[in-house]
Amino acid sequence: MSIFSDLKEKLQANPKTIVFTEGTDERILSSAEKLTTEKSLNVILVGNGPEVAKAAADGGFNIDGCEIIDPETYHDFDAMADKMYELRRGKMEMKKVRDALKQSNYFGTMLVQMGKADCLLGGATYSTADTVRPALQLIKTKPGAHLVSSCFIMLRNEEKERLAFGDCAINIDYKDRLDKDGNVVLSAAQQLAEVAIETANTAKVFGIDPKVAVLSFSTKGSGKGGTVALSREATEIAKEMAPDLAIDGELQFDAAVSPVVAKTKCKDSPVAGQANTFIFPQIESGNIGYKIAARLGGFEAIGPVMQGLNAPINDLSRGCTADEVYKMALVTASMS
Repeated sequence: MSIFSDLKEKLQANPKTIVFTEGTDERILSSAEKLTTEKSLNVILVGNGPEVAKAAADGGFNIDGCEIIDPETYHDFDAMADKMYELRRGKMEMKKVRDALKQSNYFGTMLVQMGKADCLLGGATYSTADTVRPALQLIKTKPGAHLVSSCFIMLRNEEKERLAFGDCAINIDYKDRLDKDGNVVLSAAQQLAEVAIETANTAKVFGIDPKVAVLSFSTKGSGKGGTVALSREATEIAKEMAPDLAIDGELQFDAAVSPVVAKTKCKDSPVAGQANTFIFPQIESGNIGYKIAARLGGFEAIGPVMQGLNAPINDLSRGCTADEVYKMALVTASMS
């Protein structure tokens, strides 16, 4: 059974409610029709009712099973504004709060925050920043999490090959966080270690038994400088945080995936030569790496799956297809 068939069956047994922030987009409407017809999810489409209905009719989509909510006419708008003002106290005046809530990204996020929906999927027309920002401001990080990160699930060979890549979309790099006196309150290595653990947890949702390689251009001290120390320290911290997790680093990619190279470079590693979950030390290598795997390696990239938030909020590529929207909706709801 495919990953998505399995996710669909589980959701059909316990349907969740998802918010789509771009209710007139034909890719969203196509996905919404499929999800409600097969009874996988309850769907809320954010937008002007007549405009959403016209877009659906023009595209030949049946959205009778969906709920359409227009921020301009929402019956609980005042209560929502009060709640958002409370959450943003000291950072947004009420007028700015009410103006923001007329935008579907903020409005949809508040539907999740107030329990009207379980999860949200946006970004078909919004930028990643416009999807992530409201989530950070209103949903915030879950207990114990210090940052939001992302993961791509890479699929090939009819899903028999499954890999996890993190973080390829959110964190540009990792730097020590300092308090006002200049003391380190959260080191760069602690942040990368948290990404590694979160990515391993996401991998499990997709049936991957995570064997985590924290990557670098160096294997076990063969190189110096750059992110070598960061990857090495993050590995040690992750081992302390999650002692049962199979993780090693710093590893070059060839040592992580090739048993022959692993035998030469780090024969005693519990992960080298068999890694399936890869942690990149900054966004450049991660973003380039997953796109090489997709374009030249024939992998299908599912994501980015957001990690570390109090509720599942995920971002679409603006170049996404209707099938990608459908799959990401199943993924997003399965994480709630």
